[in-house]
Amino acid sequence: MQYSIGVEYSLHCLVYLTDLPSGSSIGIKELAKFQGVSQTYLSKIFTKLSKDGIVRSIPGVKGGYQLARKPENITFWDVVKSIEGSTTMFQCAEIRQSCILLNSEELPNWMTCESCTIKSVMLQAENKMRDFLSQKNLAWLSKALKEKIPLEFQNQTEEWFKKELSHKTKQNNKTD
Repeated sequence: MQYSIGVEYSLHCLVYLTDLPSGSSIGIKELAKFQGVSQTYLSKIFTKLSKDGIVRSIPGVKGGYQLARKPENITFWDVVKSIEGSTTMFQCAEIRQSCILLNSEELPNWMTCESCTIKSVMLQAENKMRDFLSQKNLAWLSKALKEKIPLEFQNQTEEWFKKELSHKTKQNNKTD
């Protein structure tokens, strides 16, 4: 089992939105540049996040994205589900019913009425993982990263985004 890299990009980008001043936003261009990923790819990710009510798009020259809910109300599972979809990882194909010893037209009750034990175990495992990911949210992630990342790097990150957004505003004022 493997989540796409889109989940990781989502969480990294979303954490930058957790401390935005009220009413401000960050554009895809700036987020993509900071993460070293294409704007097109990140736009597709943010379209999914927007559709699921995790972020909202702010239109206009100074537009971009901001969180649509409080960071403590956006879980890792919300992000995974938005990017990967909600289909279960394990898809039971009922291969037990293809056993050479069975007549596929007259399967015994114990084979058709009972839940597949393998499927049951796999779904229980998925539920435990979903429950765990539902306990971790963006507020927790932001706090955990602030405790781990040196303050100097945090300040450099904040200044980089401020500079980019200021540069964006100046360019837009020139074109007006």
